[in-house]
Amino acid sequence: QVQLVESGGGLVQAGGSLRLSCAASGRTFGSYAMGWFRQAPGKEREFVAAINWSGGNTYYANSVKGRFTISRANAKNTVFLQMNSLKPEDTAVYYCAADRRWTSSTWYREEGMAYWGKGTLVTVSS
Repeated sequence: QVQLVESGGGLVQAGGSLRLSCAASGRTFGSYAMGWFRQAPGKEREFVAAINWSGGNTYYANSVKGRFTISRANAKNTVFLQMNSLKPEDTAVYYCAADRRWTSSTWYREEGMAYWGKGTLVTVSS
């Protein structure tokens, strides 16, 4: 069992930055790929970024590529999402997810993540 707790959300002006964190419980953190999804008001949840077990490979949605960076610290059971050059359209609840699989379809198509956090709200004002 893995429990995920997100933090770091808040209100920021367009062009600003935020850093989200996701703390995971359990001793098997290093065996899970980790990722972030988001859900804006009135929209479906969408993939944002993912990172493999070692941190050596990543996936990004085109909408955030070049602005967001995902990273992980296995010794601290934590995954991060550094968000720069934020836009109003980045406003959403951001969810952390964990899964043992590492394929593009698993993450880009959100194919049944094993574990989810409860989310943290990011609001970007114009």
